[in-house]
Amino acid sequence: MRQLFDDPLWQMFAERALTTMTRGGAEYGEVAAIAEQAGAGDAGAWHEAWSGYADRVRGWAEDSHDRGHRVSAREAYLRAATYLRASYQPLFGEPTDPRLVAAFERESDCFGRFAELAPHPVRPVRVPFEGTGLPGYLCLAGDGVRPLLVCVNGYDSNVHEMYFSFAVPALRRGYHCLLVDGPGQGGALILRRLRMRPDWEHVLRAVVDAALARPEVDGDRIAVMGWSFGGYLAPRGAAGEPRIAALVADPGQWDQAAAIRAVLPPPVRDRFPDVDPAELEPLLAAAAGDPVGRWKLVQRGLWVHGAATLADMMIDLGRRYTLSDVAGSIACPTLVAAADGDPASGGAPALYEALSCPKRMVRFTAAEGATGHCESWNRSRFDQVVFDWLDETLFGID
Repeated sequence: MRQLFDDPLWQMFAERALTTMTRGGAEYGEVAAIAEQAGAGDAGAWHEAWSGYADRVRGWAEDSHDRGHRVSAREAYLRAATYLRASYQPLFGEPTDPRLVAAFERESDCFGRFAELAPHPVRPVRVPFEGTGLPGYLCLAGDGVRPLLVCVNGYDSNVHEMYFSFAVPALRRGYHCLLVDGPGQGGALILRRLRMRPDWEHVLRAVVDAALARPEVDGDRIAVMGWSFGGYLAPRGAAGEPRIAALVADPGQWDQAAAIRAVLPPPVRDRFPDVDPAELEPLLAAAAGDPVGRWKLVQRGLWVHGAATLADMMIDLGRRYTLSDVAGSIACPTLVAAADGDPASGGAPALYEALSCPKRMVRFTAAEGATGHCESWNRSRFDQVVFDWLDETLFGID
């Protein structure tokens, strides 16, 4: 693929939009045109280029819709939503940039207009949770009671992006699919200011309660799949939720302290997380010195966790974000995924070894074209392996 940006952060965001291309979320020519407009500018120029092009594509959608062309309209609305999502990613941070909020609301509107025209019912839902509601969509594969795939997000995605990676393959195979933004994710963070939390068993319990209230859902066949940081959150949730029939962690993760220690120098490594924040802060500042590191740690991390400093955030991750104390309680069949070139896969073997339930470990490789974080450049191969396993697990199909 041609490098669209010299800046690695801009390239990362552009590639993320392009990963939705095979499922209708973007077009290479449109992203290349946006790249020409954005140039080598700052976050403001980036936002203007992407959001402006999104307005253009939305205009195409409205024109088709006004003339009765539903398929053309929904396809354009879906691409406009992707470009709006890309427009505000460089704006992550605390306090929340009003341009980010406005772009997210426009993204949600475009996706909602797509949902109204979608070939399968895509219905907005609100999961009651601790006095508020978690936003999401219930995507229905057809009539009647069917198995349900519950999707658990990561740090910086949202239900609209999850539609491509989860709902599209699930619907094709006859599964209903429930997409939800939990605390620290998507609309729950941007609009409700709910921060990330480690005890996902409470979050997943609320989601399963809401799912079981739906007449379309086969309560004996609810599967949970988490991607990115969801590879920690989904297993943590499943450990405290016995109504889950199958679990997929993509990639499988382990105690966050172990992942953090791996990048710390001795002797701090040996004492983490029981370290003085003042001792840790200079090391983290160095890690956040490049554009990608700064975005991931400072802009994204502090915002998602609501932390005051990087040291506070990392110490909290190390102390409270654990699986070693609950992995033995996961009772449902579990598939643990890992991929070549994905640093987040480092904890997958530890999770797999700790499981006492029926389990399977799958490594996706560069030879398959499925390398990198969450197999983003070959989700078709991931879907083939994982949904075949789900069919076999939930229905005994072989």
